[in-house]
Amino acid sequence: MQEFLVHTPLLDFNHPDIQQLIESRRWHTLEKPAALKAIYDFVKDEVFFGYSATDSLTASEVLQQGYGQCNTKGTLLMALLRAVGIPCRLQGFVISNDLKQGVMPTWILMLAPKTIIHSWVEVYINDHWLELEGYIIDNAYLKAIQQRFKHHHGPFKGFGIATPCLQKPDNEFVGNHTYIQRDSIIKSLGFFTVPDSFYHRFSNLTGIKKWLYQHWLRHVINRRIKRIRAGL
Repeated sequence: MQEFLVHTPLLDFNHPDIQQLIESRRWHTLEKPAALKAIYDFVKDEVFFGYSATDSLTASEVLQQGYGQCNTKGTLLMALLRAVGIPCRLQGFVISNDLKQGVMPTWILMLAPKTIIHSWVEVYINDHWLELEGYIIDNAYLKAIQQRFKHHHGPFKGFGIATPCLQKPDNEFVGNHTYIQRDSIIKSLGFFTVPDSFYHRFSNLTGIKKWLYQHWLRHVINRRIKRIRAGL
């Protein structure tokens, strides 16, 4: 399991901000299952859902910014888990962009690629691997979407969510797998011991589209997410 505990440029868990967080929350004093749940809940609900400038942010940068999407929140989750001795890895995917309907204005969605890269974190605990994806969407945002579509039952895709049941998604960690966007996954890109190698091989945008996204479009999207979270 040692290879799933290493420090990397992206998994910079020796950074003072990460170490201070771990110390203040006393996660390093907990038994591994309890530490896993506490860290998972922190990344899910205290690091808000929002779009980062790039997938290749370090864990400390994600923590400092206080928001992220699947890939960047996953990097932070991995760093925190490894910092307390919980082995973890990444599984990469190609995912359909249909789950962005509603969270992205229609005109942005028309410019966006039809598929994007996606990832979730897998942890080794109690002698088996668990798939964790439910940390992507924070509880405040999810509740706002559930209220907006309170009469909707069955499969739901949109607003950054792709789940068999919006009102009862499998996103809370109770010792099992968690999911929130799995229903838009097209195919796996394999397992990666560290996120650094995954983002070195794969990226979502290049050229002018990447520049527009980083400097303009994601800010439009993030303002919409904040309004949704506030119930507006």
